[in-house]
Amino acid sequence: MTAQHPAPTQAAAEILPFPHSPERRLRVALRQLDLALAEQREAVAAYRTQIAALRGAVAGLGEATLDLRETLADTAQEVERAKAAAAVLKATADAMQG
Repeated sequence: MTAQHPAPTQAAAEILPFPHSPERRLRVALRQLDLALAEQREAVAAYRTQIAALRGAVAGLGEATLDLRETLADTAQEVERAKAAAAVLKATADAMQG
């Protein structure tokens, strides 16, 4: 081409959209709605999976808390037995000294 009229380049090309009929716009909108609904279904399924995992974790935490509570109760009983035994030993030691 000439210096005044350079050859068209890919970057210079402009694509003009055809006017869309109302039916075509509706089909496009429905297709986009279907895609959005599919994404929402996936998100809800993932949410439900996470809720189930959380429910399992909370149940495990509850069981662990009950186990800890039982262990602490057993330990408290052992401490009371040890305290009573120490009192008996102290009384015996005091009796032997006096």
